[in-house]
Amino acid sequence: MPLTALIIDDEPLARQELQYLLERGGGVEVLAHGTNGIEAVDLIQTHKPDVVFLDVQMPGLDGFAVLKKLLDRKVPMPQVVFATAFNQYAVRAFEVNAVDYLLKPFDQKRVMQTIEKAAARLTTPAESASEAKLDALLRLMEEQSQGGKAHSGKVIVRAQSRLLLVNQREICFASIEEGTITVVTPTVEGHSNCRTLEELMDQLDPETFWRAHRSFVVNIQHIREVVPWFKSSYQLRMDDPKKTEIPVSRAQTKRLRELFNL
Repeated sequence: MPLTALIIDDEPLARQELQYLLERGGGVEVLAHGTNGIEAVDLIQTHKPDVVFLDVQMPGLDGFAVLKKLLDRKVPMPQVVFATAFNQYAVRAFEVNAVDYLLKPFDQKRVMQTIEKAAARLTTPAESASEAKLDALLRLMEEQSQGGKAHSGKVIVRAQSRLLLVNQREICFASIEEGTITVVTPTVEGHSNCRTLEELMDQLDPETFWRAHRSFVVNIQHIREVVPWFKSSYQLRMDDPKKTEIPVSRAQTKRLRELFNL
């Protein structure tokens, strides 16, 4: 029997992309879509799904406010999967508290891993423990939102057999290809010891660095030009010596417009 699911996200393209990946992977029946936190609470109460894919940042009630509302109303808690393009520092908090997450833009393999986790948890009911973990997550997120996260300001980059300490402000962008992360500044191009872009993002200031594409993280202060591309998409021309052009994924187009009032 397939898992039943709801997709809650205020961005139509993100909802469509996630539904496509779920249908492609199989084993999940999407019961309904919601566009904001208020709809999320009503849909969860009505459909009682196995799993909810919940956007963190939405108008009205955000993802965390939705969870608070459900806990306040004593609504049986489904498996909750956060979807987020921002606040990379919170990813570790999701993992520690056993609440899964998907980082936008979505990845097929990662989506299927999440479905496997949700299915495994449903075979070992522990509702009270699950709610306790969610409650702990909410408290942790409140503490982080008040205190923020300190960043060292320096990133280690391997270049020509040397380990360089590079100031975050100097980084133009970072990219990943075949498991290798390249970090580019106006004067240096080298490799990071991080295994994933998520791990690198955890070291960077989330107010300055943006995951514009699955394979690229950019420093918004080093964007030289926004270039309109085909089918209402965009590319970013950076201010590195090569004037590198970086694609903006469909799911990140809304964030681009917010950043530059397009």
